[in-house]
Amino acid sequence: MDNQRYETLSSLFEVVSSLERKWANEWNQQNILGFSKSHILLLDLLAKEGPKRPSSIAERLKVTTGGVTVLTTKLINSGLIEKTQSSADRRASQIAITPEGEKVLKESQAQVTAMVNSMFGMLTNDEIKTLHTIFEKCLLNGNGSSK
Repeated sequence: MDNQRYETLSSLFEVVSSLERKWANEWNQQNILGFSKSHILLLDLLAKEGPKRPSSIAERLKVTTGGVTVLTTKLINSGLIEKTQSSADRRASQIAITPEGEKVLKESQAQVTAMVNSMFGMLTNDEIKTLHTIFEKCLLNGNGSSK
């Protein structure tokens, strides 16, 4: 990798890290519900796609199965999700959102919308699409290669 590319990528890494910290801080400051972004993403996933196995949740949210356990424990204890046995395979458990979880998800949407507008509101629709394509490419090809 040439020096100019390295410097540019290093600078990009710093910007992305700063943005992530800014978003996390904003979420924490505006968070009146007491749930993390990951909790809300999990509720949203279950609301949109229905019950999921923990391994499927881990894959979709890009966390470990242990991470799913940590996320689901707080949500189960709060009555926002429930763990049930799969109808197809009694040995397998599934996680499903409860009506109370759907209420909390709706309440969180105003906070999410405000945050998204704060982060991306100044971008045009084309810039948002381009950014989405770039971030998705980084996620899908995040193996360190320079494709």
